[in-house]
Amino acid sequence: MITRPFARITGVGMGVPARVVTNHDLEQVLDTSDEWIRERSGIAERRWAQPGEPLVGFCEVASRQALAQAGATAGELDAIVVGTVSGDRPMPSTACQLQAVLGAGRAAAFDVSAACSGFLYALTVAEGLIASGQARKALVLGAEKLTNVTDFGDRTTAVLFADGAGAVVLEATDGGDRGILSSFIRSDGALGHLLYIPGRLPATDAQGAPIPASHCGFIRMAGREVFKSAVLTMAEACDEALRRAGVGGDAIDLLVPHQANIRIIESTAKHAGIPMSKVFVNVDRYGNTSAASIPLALAEAVAQGRLVPGMRVLLVAFGGGFTWGSALLRW
Repeated sequence: MITRPFARITGVGMGVPARVVTNHDLEQVLDTSDEWIRERSGIAERRWAQPGEPLVGFCEVASRQALAQAGATAGELDAIVVGTVSGDRPMPSTACQLQAVLGAGRAAAFDVSAACSGFLYALTVAEGLIASGQARKALVLGAEKLTNVTDFGDRTTAVLFADGAGAVVLEATDGGDRGILSSFIRSDGALGHLLYIPGRLPATDAQGAPIPASHCGFIRMAGREVFKSAVLTMAEACDEALRRAGVGGDAIDLLVPHQANIRIIESTAKHAGIPMSKVFVNVDRYGNTSAASIPLALAEAVAQGRLVPGMRVLLVAFGGGFTWGSALLRW
């Protein structure tokens, strides 16, 4: 009888720009206010990359932290899967650039495009590679440089989005009670017009430096409609992950949602029956980093002692496309 290998996270890491941009900084250049931004999103500050800081640099920092925590080396990796929609170039992929930087010569490397759900999509793909026997050890990242695709004259989006990368090492395990207990991904392309990046347009970055037309388009979002869809899809994703694992919301020790908006996070927790005391929130300090938000939160939760071995942790996200997904893990 062939035993199907399962997958568990053995290391986490994060890499973010040093530059902190506060709401008060944005008040100087946009028709907005700290009160307006906090009330609608819960964000107080975010990290923006400086000119010349590539996304792969943040990926490298996060990856080396995760590998060190897992006691693994880049040469042991069988796969590198990166969830991103804002790489520095369309080709080669961010994953292939990272593979070269790390020296992970034996790894298959590719990107997954699912916007804010990108990390959960990438995690599900990597789990599948492990379950099928194609890999024993994988590096999974959510990484975004959203300042590449942000219109800094649009106050409805410029105040929300930010840059960073989070990484996890995912390894095969033949048993035990630790690992991915259930996962769920879904999409609805008919909702793509609610949150998308249109044709690539000439633009400038946060410092006013030109960005080549081949390099940048602007995020466009129908905020009210996105909010409604996000609440519904994240509720479905929570329900499905719990159902597939055969547990209720009261069994969850920590909820780590996509960090888009504090009101969406609160609605998701309420639907799942999880008190906010069991929800990890860092949107106030990092803003919306899209695919990077969940692995960034995981890395911080571990560092702060909020996430320890034996805990059941529920991950849930939604994003442009429209995409959504969830995963339930025993840490």
